Amino acid sequence: MAAPTPGPPGHAVGEPAGIAAARSMAHGELLARWARSRPDKVAFVAEGRSATYGQMDRRANAVARVLEARGVQRGDRVAVLMGNNLEHVEVLLGAFRLGAVAVPISFRLAPPEAAFVVEDSGSSVLVVDDAFAPTAAALRPLCPALGACLVNGPDPSRAGQGAEGYSAAVDAADDSAPGVVVTEHDPACIMYTSGTTGRPKGALLSHFNLLMNSYNSLSAQRLFEDDEVWYGVLPLFHIGGLNGILLYLLLGATSVIVPLGRFDPAKAVDDLLDHRVTSCCFVQMQWSEIVDHLGERRPPFSLRRIVWGTSNAVVPLLEAMSRVFPGVPIYNFFGQTEMSSVTCVLPPEQFTAKMGSVGRPVLSVEARIVDDRMHDVAPGEVGEIVYRGPTVMRGYWGMPEATADAFAGGWFHSGDLCRADDEGYIYVVDRKKDMIISGGENIYSAEVEAALAAHPGVAEVAVIGVPHERWGETPLAVVVPADPGRPPTLDDLLAHCRERLASYKKPTGVALVDALPRNAAGKVVKPELRRRFGGGG
Repeated sequence: MAAPTPGPPGHAVGEPAGIAAARSMAHGELLARWARSRPDKVAFVAEGRSATYGQMDRRANAVARVLEARGVQRGDRVAVLMGNNLEHVEVLLGAFRLGAVAVPISFRLAPPEAAFVVEDSGSSVLVVDDAFAPTAAALRPLCPALGACLVNGPDPSRAGQGAEGYSAAVDAADDSAPGVVVTEHDPACIMYTSGTTGRPKGALLSHFNLLMNSYNSLSAQRLFEDDEVWYGVLPLFHIGGLNGILLYLLLGATSVIVPLGRFDPAKAVDDLLDHRVTSCCFVQMQWSEIVDHLGERRPPFSLRRIVWGTSNAVVPLLEAMSRVFPGVPIYNFFGQTEMSSVTCVLPPEQFTAKMGSVGRPVLSVEARIVDDRMHDVAPGEVGEIVYRGPTVMRGYWGMPEATADAFAGGWFHSGDLCRADDEGYIYVVDRKKDMIISGGENIYSAEVEAALAAHPGVAEVAVIGVPHERWGETPLAVVVPADPGRPPTLDDLLAHCRERLASYKKPTGVALVDALPRNAAGKVVKPELRRRFGGGG
């Protein structure tokens, strides 16, 4: 008997390629399965357009062929700088179909920030929406290894010399499946998350990571039916937005993808009604505006569940949501990018008794709350929550030391400080790495501090999160001026940051101090700053 032909990376040792293909649960193959069994079922809706599973399957194939023709092979990285639209989904699924690694980039980043992501990931192709073509034009000269640039818009030249039209290329491409077997153990994407050293870190996630996250969510929310309709208001470059559509892809259901921009609660309510949405997730600010907009009205929603995510639950708002959506189960999810992302869930049956908690670990995630020596802390005591499970990332891209630190002791260290009650329900107390969550976006203070410290009028600076009525919290810069007689103003600092930071990361206030409080080791004592300037203890 002849020896079996080895399959692709990610297959079992000695496994024939045919077997690897037959058992694949990679996301490109999930799309193909639904295209074969229900080609006319609507898979995605966006901006008045829709795509069935059959149509999206063919478009993903065409995108894969376009990438392949531009030199992209299995494991190569494809940078994606796009908004929430059908083309963004096509690019992600097309990259997955080819075995390439998608690198979603926040369109809120300034060109140097976006260029860092492209360069650090080693992306060879950039796909960009027309609205962000000027960012592409500015970053491309900073990325000498970057090859093709495809523009989803009428004028590719807006992204610089040599840029190509995305639609023309995809429309002209062969839409048959490329001959690539991709398994669930292949890498799927690199999701960049802000780092405490001032540079973002790329969390490498496999198809298996993302698939297991979807199964955790299916189990937690009791999702079984393919008539579900997801309302995807979160950005697709965000792990929450990506996971939303992947969950409903696994289910063979429909995702309504919402264009990004100024949030309109009236439009959101109309969409929930018009599309007969069964599941949705909004960030704190958006839920607050929806609740205020509805007032005493109780429209006939089709909602079977609603989800709170991206930050600690605010008890008064959760209480208001339960009044506005009577009888609709409310789920509070908690997690982080490196965990693909869901780690804990507070189910609706514990909504009142454990209000304020992020719940307990989801099905395949094991969690402990430990001290600095990795000893479990007693119930009620504060420690760092650490995790194990199949959703844990494969590591930080190109950062072996940071990866080793993150997995010290054989558990993933989240950086979140938590406590658990006697029944194991977890409460988030603080963020060990000083992360600020503003409007659902993560902001790390060290990154903002690095930008502000370069201002000539700043001798020292510390950034903390302070409460904000609309955004939940925003950065406050606590500054020791270089010249106390001529301290920098907030306008000075904002002008300085304009080319250095995304707009949402800029401070919304400045506090002047003679000196920053420091401990015996010389480290800034940020809890003291929070107590002094309204950011909590």
